[in-house]
Amino acid sequence: MLAGVPVGALAQEQGEATTTSAQPAPTATPAPAPSANTIRSINVVGAERLEPTTILSYIRLRVGQEYTSAAADEALKDLGATELFANFSIRNENGNVILNVTENPVINRIVLEGNDRIDNDKILPEIRLAPRQIFTRSKVRADVARIIELYKRQGRFAATVEPQMVELPQNRVDIVFEIEEGPKSKVRQINIIGNEIFSDGELRSEMVTKQSRFFRLFSSNTSYDPDRLAFDQQKLRQFYLTEGYADFRVVSAVAELTPDQRDFIITYVVEEGERYNFGEVEVDSQLRDFDSETLQTGLAIQSGDFYNAKLVEDTVESLTELAGRFGYAFADVQPRFNRNPDDKTMDITFVLRQAPRVYVERVDINGNTLSQDKVIRREFRLSEGDAFNSIGVQRTTARINSLGYYQENFEVTQVEGSAPDRIVLEANVEEQPTGELQFSAGFSSIERFILAGSIRQRNFRGRGQTVGLSLNLSQFSRSAQLSFTEPYLFDRNISAGADIYRRDFNSFNRFDRTRENTFEQSTTGGSVRVGVPLTEFMSLVGSYTLNYDEVSLDETQFFTDTNGDGIRGNSPEDTCDTFRSGRFLCDQLGNRLSSIVGLSLNYNTLNNGFRPTRGRLISLSTEFAGLGGDVRYLRFRGKAQQFWNVFDSGFIFSLSLEGGTIHPLRERTGVGVDDVFLTDRFFLGEPQFRGFDIRGVGPRVLRQGALPDPLNPNFALLDEDGNIVFNEERDRVRDDALGGRHYYLGRAEIEIPLGTGARELGLRPSIWMDVGALWNIETPVLNSTNFFSERVETVVTDSDGNESTVVSFVTTENPIAADGVTPNTPSSANIREIFVGDSSSPRITAGIGVNWNSPFGPFRIDVAQTIRKVEGDDDKQITFNVGTQF
Repeated sequence: MLAGVPVGALAQEQGEATTTSAQPAPTATPAPAPSANTIRSINVVGAERLEPTTILSYIRLRVGQEYTSAAADEALKDLGATELFANFSIRNENGNVILNVTENPVINRIVLEGNDRIDNDKILPEIRLAPRQIFTRSKVRADVARIIELYKRQGRFAATVEPQMVELPQNRVDIVFEIEEGPKSKVRQINIIGNEIFSDGELRSEMVTKQSRFFRLFSSNTSYDPDRLAFDQQKLRQFYLTEGYADFRVVSAVAELTPDQRDFIITYVVEEGERYNFGEVEVDSQLRDFDSETLQTGLAIQSGDFYNAKLVEDTVESLTELAGRFGYAFADVQPRFNRNPDDKTMDITFVLRQAPRVYVERVDINGNTLSQDKVIRREFRLSEGDAFNSIGVQRTTARINSLGYYQENFEVTQVEGSAPDRIVLEANVEEQPTGELQFSAGFSSIERFILAGSIRQRNFRGRGQTVGLSLNLSQFSRSAQLSFTEPYLFDRNISAGADIYRRDFNSFNRFDRTRENTFEQSTTGGSVRVGVPLTEFMSLVGSYTLNYDEVSLDETQFFTDTNGDGIRGNSPEDTCDTFRSGRFLCDQLGNRLSSIVGLSLNYNTLNNGFRPTRGRLISLSTEFAGLGGDVRYLRFRGKAQQFWNVFDSGFIFSLSLEGGTIHPLRERTGVGVDDVFLTDRFFLGEPQFRGFDIRGVGPRVLRQGALPDPLNPNFALLDEDGNIVFNEERDRVRDDALGGRHYYLGRAEIEIPLGTGARELGLRPSIWMDVGALWNIETPVLNSTNFFSERVETVVTDSDGNESTVVSFVTTENPIAADGVTPNTPSSANIREIFVGDSSSPRITAGIGVNWNSPFGPFRIDVAQTIRKVEGDDDKQITFNVGTQF
């Protein structure tokens, strides 16, 4: 910290009559005057930066005047008022008046110390002092008050600021504000006096300010805020008015600081008054298109109900909205109250005042420096000359907001036109960056590591087009995609787009707590799509997709060794080994061309496409594969979602249901061979079905190995009847998911609102439940016999004549004894395959989840409990996903 002296201790006496700018100018006693007190001359002593003539201009003494004590006092007061001098005095020597001045120093710099909670860039704009200005104590005091007020707005009422001045050469100083921030002042207690109908707890729950408690660690509403105190008084009044207490008032609201200066105790004194009912409720319409009696019958307010001010406000809004739909943009609805204290009723008449029907004079668009006018204008649901319609204005606002090109909470402004029946609609937009360049890395419980990069421009060349390129890499998948979307093709309300992509996917099974790659699928293809709106909220999208799929297995691991050289897959005669991979995988190998035509019907009223809080989304789609190519099927899918903001309380409740089915149009030959290729089936599990592992639900084949005999580990363990005992522990069973033809999945979730502090941290917890199933494929042919492996040593000679021994194991089938008992063989060679999981019975999971927009990227964790599952399902309790951008 810089060493200094307190600002208040800088005043020093100089001369015969001395004062400082920190205190009122004392009365100076002039020097004894000669017989003639006429001023002959006025001289300035001590001036450095200021010219003497400038200093003399500040006082009213002039040569030739009479020098008196009163005149000297006035001169000193004039000098003090300038706040330019640290010390100043005046004396008279036989008509020669001498002014001794010491100028205030020049500020070299402003230094803040101790401000950890508020950054310099937030405090310095509040300070009037600045480098190269003249130092004055009044400005220092004002700046101290501003800094303290800034901390009070942050809830730190114990903050103190001590100004210090560090003297430098050439009459310069550094001003140091030593800040002691202190703890954040909390609300220790909220007391309510005078309430009889409602308890203290009920009234406190209506307030924004909360009492400081340990369970409100992340809440910012426990700090004291005078503005929030005034708002809470309004909240109390609104609460009582909605409950019928029309005479309620807050008599006083006092916030007292505790003796330790750390917390506040707030006390409200209230008068509840009597409870009122609605009396006569009428509508007086002065608009020609509205009949008063008809409007009155449609009101939600009924005579005899308890009075509710919120219901009155809603009725005013609904009548105004109704008038706006019929073109009365400036309709004025006024509720007229008649209080009846005797019978405690409230008569209300809603008056719709006369107003002209309004037409749109013009549409003005301002602020679009990048976007073309047509990008905004085509989202307007009203055009020049149209009758005004408030629904059209609201829908226009929602459509422009959904573009994501402009500021949040954009609204169409309504301005009076050139005549009373004319209105101008203005779109005052602020362009936001629409280009995205992103590189991210992360870790997921499904994919292990994830690397991704993408570049996208959502408003390409200001035309509203979207162009994007994305690359993704993880342990089990790799993909690259180039996309283009034109929302208004040829300036018509028709959307079009195209995608070109390459996707490589490695499927896997599980064995001994590890994932093992099985088949590999590489897809190269592209798609085109065209969408047309049917209504404001409904659209129809058609698409065509052409895919070339290559499905293969690792030949060195899953193929046979027909020539016995110990190397699998190196001979044209080597084929897929059903013992090692399973017949169900061998049937999927090959290259296929898929030609797919799709059609989807979408209905969307969501208020936000990224994080909706209300609205509905319904999508129905069908795909036909068989317009050429090697694959023929019909696939149907449906999905519905609904979001509610429960009582506008911040609790977001959502329900979703989806399902699908695929029907083959071509039969495949072979016993146990399903007519739908494995790569075209549905799969279900993490991440869409929480509580289960990836592809953890539905039909699968479990391959069990024999348990070794403890006395002879080279052979299988036999039971009392001489049968081989197989290992049924899940982590020692090879697990291959086969997918299914049909599936359904339902999800219910409620997002729990937290305090402002937690919201600022990006925390969004939720409670959820998932229900779903996947089923229906042809029962595969299983390996139901036992095998053993014979060790074979082969001597191989290379091109240089060197010999080496290659060891391999030849798998052969055990003979079945006449009595049906399989002879005992080495345990590592005995296997048994079981087909499980092919059931439409619902699987049910429930749990809690947390989304966190952490400093290092989005983080999601779910803790699940499996309530119901069937044999073969792979459940999972904890899943998470985290990533970052750099």
